[in-house]
Amino acid sequence: MSASKPTVVLIHGGFVDGSGWQPVHDILTRDGFDVAVVQNPTLSLAGDVAATAHVVEDYDGPVLLVGHSYGGVVVTEAGTHPQVAGLVYVAAFVPEQGESVQTLIADPAPGAPVPPILPPRNGFLALDREKFHEAFAGDLSAELATFMANSQVPWGVEALAGVVSEPAWRIKPSWYLIATEDRMIPPPAQQFMAERAGSTVVSAPGSHSVYVSQPNAVADLIKQAAAAVSD
Repeated sequence: MSASKPTVVLIHGGFVDGSGWQPVHDILTRDGFDVAVVQNPTLSLAGDVAATAHVVEDYDGPVLLVGHSYGGVVVTEAGTHPQVAGLVYVAAFVPEQGESVQTLIADPAPGAPVPPILPPRNGFLALDREKFHEAFAGDLSAELATFMANSQVPWGVEALAGVVSEPAWRIKPSWYLIATEDRMIPPPAQQFMAERAGSTVVSAPGSHSVYVSQPNAVADLIKQAAAAVSD
């Protein structure tokens, strides 16, 4: 890897694991980046921040944190680490101080799609498998969406309620990719959070799984951010 390029650290969201990042990972590694995928357990925000810091500290030099969905909360909290040079949000939550996913989704706009989250069981959340394709992965094949629905990672209620203490976007540059067909985090909510954070914003036609369906668009934004923090 060129010494001028930051290491890219990819952080997944709730209900899924890091394997969905493979298309983005493969593009970036072919382009000469070192790339790490955090398999954050999504049991608690504190645990996921610790898992991210553990991976960041495996590498020397600056890193670029990239978060999808709930992974944006992890990026926002973990991004104050001194090795973090910038933040990239992909159809992600971008909380302000004192906010969590729970507070951000508490008051949906009239007419906005409601994610098919089932009632918590044993402290964990899951999406209705029958509605997973439409809600989470509308632009993926039925076969892949079914696999993702059937291989869901239980998302801890404690993680959903994890509150951000010091938003990293206040002190680090950030970029945001809006998925224009997202039915989990409405695009207007994505736009609001991105603008509030002062992020450089791009859009791509895609579902909440835009990191799987549009890996080139996601990788392009990451490369743009990497170039900016390398200047």
